[in-house]
Amino acid sequence: MNSILNWFLMILPFALWGTSMAAMTPLVSSAGPEFVASLRLLPAGILVLITTYLLKRDLKIYKCDLKWFLVFTIVDATFFQLFLTYGISKTGAGLGSVLIDSQPLIVALLARAIFGNLINPIGWLGLLFGLGGIIFLGVPKELLESWWLMSDKSIIDIAFNVGELWMLGASLAMALGTILIRFTCTKSDPVAVTGWHMVLGSVPLIIKHCLQTNFQLIPNWSIFDWGLMSFASIFGGALAYGLFFYFANNKEITGFSTLAFLTPIFALLSGGVYLNERLTIVQWIGVVFVLISVFFVSQRKSIWEFSNTKTNI
Repeated sequence: MNSILNWFLMILPFALWGTSMAAMTPLVSSAGPEFVASLRLLPAGILVLITTYLLKRDLKIYKCDLKWFLVFTIVDATFFQLFLTYGISKTGAGLGSVLIDSQPLIVALLARAIFGNLINPIGWLGLLFGLGGIIFLGVPKELLESWWLMSDKSIIDIAFNVGELWMLGASLAMALGTILIRFTCTKSDPVAVTGWHMVLGSVPLIIKHCLQTNFQLIPNWSIFDWGLMSFASIFGGALAYGLFFYFANNKEITGFSTLAFLTPIFALLSGGVYLNERLTIVQWIGVVFVLISVFFVSQRKSIWEFSNTKTNI
């Protein structure tokens, strides 16, 4: 029972992130990326800090962690949320989520180089499937046809979506944040660090929004729009980030971060139902590759040990 609950809690952040992508997509166009990004962070961070206090956990960021905390805040909160909101305004929830969740590939390589996390052949195979899935989902159809020698169109003539570059930038920021949390929490509580980094990371976004809009802070949203923003902030922000960085600081980082490949599945489902977004056949092949990748990387140790046992027999 505890094992099932543990898996549920580990998967929950990625489910909440995927559905939050669909919730934020229409809000970005009406209020601007900076405003949505700051509202995703500030209320969620305050809620995390209140929860940390009520649970009688340590709220202090210790001096030994302060330098890495500032880097972590700028990279994982300010840059990540800014790139994310700029990206979804150009790509949509489903495709944008797939691109941003290429971050487990970066995490795996960084964790191998920095922490010495083992990636056996099954793990590398899973990562290759993940990379293939990202390519099928994110690369323009015309470019794929050119690669497969099915088109004579020049690469120069292929229209690339700038939103995809924003999402890849967000992916890099998230991957670096997943690694940086280990350096930031040598003594500080990871849940408290999550809350403080969300609150402080929202400040540059609020300032940028105020300067762009002449201090017109409140958008003309309906009650339903505010409900979507509340869901993205409370559940897709406070709860999801609190769980994610707790597990990122306590679990084997490569296997756990690979669960992020599940986020696009939830984003695609919610985007399809709520935003009427649709994928091509090639992109659905990418979805299948992503699921295979999650299975291989998360279960790489047991599959490798099982295959070795069979070989020895």
